[in-house]
Amino acid sequence: MLGTLSGALDARGIRLDGEHIGVEAEGINELRDGVIVLTRIDSHYRLRIPADARERVERALARHQEKCPTARSLAAAVAIGWSAEIEETAPGP
Repeated sequence: MLGTLSGALDARGIRLDGEHIGVEAEGINELRDGVIVLTRIDSHYRLRIPADARERVERALARHQEKCPTARSLAAAVAIGWSAEIEETAPGP
C-alpha cells in the first residue's frame, strides 16, 4: 500500500523521499481450526509534508487502499486498516 500511496501523492505533485514517508505494518494472525491464519493487516504511515499539501495528502490517503492491487486482492480474506501521522514542514525560503 505504501507504493500505491506514494504514487497517488506523486500524481498530485507531492514527491516525498524516504526521509519524509514511511510505514510500520503489523499482521494479526488467529488460530482457526488448528491453522494459523492471517486475518488483519494494519499499516501506520508517517508523513512529513509541505504545509500547503495537507488537503491533497488527505485525499490520497482516503483513496489509496481502494486503488492498491495488493489490498484489493486480499480484501476478501484479510481485514486491512491504516492510520497516518502527518507532520507539516515549514515552507522553504
